[in-house]
Amino acid sequence: MTDEPTHEAQEHPLTGLDMARRLAKPCYNVALRTSQARLNNLVRQARQRGISCVALFEGWDASGKGGAIRRLVAPLDPRAYRIVAIGPPNDEERVRHYLWRFWRQLPRAGHWTVFDRSWYGRVLVERVEDFASEAAWGRAYEEIRQFEAELVDHGMLVLKYWLHIARAEQGRRFEARMQKPHKSWKLTSEDLRNRERWGDYEAAVTDMVRRTSTPQAPWHLIAGDDKRHARVEVIRRACDALATALGHPPETPADPAQPMLEDPGSATTAPDD
Repeated sequence: MTDEPTHEAQEHPLTGLDMARRLAKPCYNVALRTSQARLNNLVRQARQRGISCVALFEGWDASGKGGAIRRLVAPLDPRAYRIVAIGPPNDEERVRHYLWRFWRQLPRAGHWTVFDRSWYGRVLVERVEDFASEAAWGRAYEEIRQFEAELVDHGMLVLKYWLHIARAEQGRRFEARMQKPHKSWKLTSEDLRNRERWGDYEAAVTDMVRRTSTPQAPWHLIAGDDKRHARVEVIRRACDALATALGHPPETPADPAQPMLEDPGSATTAPDD
């Protein structure tokens, strides 16, 4: 039976995020190396036991998904993972159930598949842009919960990330992309149009988290106004989930007195690459 959404997911899932989190560059460099080393060790143990992982990334345009994915897979054996970028369905995919193309990309035992966008497009962009009927995206919540429960029951680890940024921060990143020729290709007319429907997308995200975050496959909501903090947090959450799957005791939290935060007035955006 599919687990019901967690109690925490029934609250206001995005408003509780601490968007002021900042990670100073020297601390970021240390934290990134440490977390990637831990991930490498855990992934090797999981592979020996045949534990595979499906990691999916959703988030606002310019929320830093690509940079977070690159840092996540950096310590993995390149022969044991794939990154799948999801765009609009092609003709073959459109005539089948929307989950069909994701089933085909699932990893073999001990391997990883990382989805840049995912099956949650059914309840996000397809809902907001009317690409799917209300009946279709309305029943998708249960279909997705069942799909993910089947993956977990089969022994897979399912990691689901939503990278959240403030609307003002998105505006700053869009402006930065327009000013840099080597980044301008990232900004499309569709991104600008989606920005005008921020409220509709925010409502869709809230419903998505409330209705599909389960004990088996919880949503990891990442405060992404500072890219350094977001990248380390993504890896830390993956490490904790892997450790739990392997039966390891919880890791001792870092010393809260450690100077990990920058002055809130300092620069908030790390480079995209």
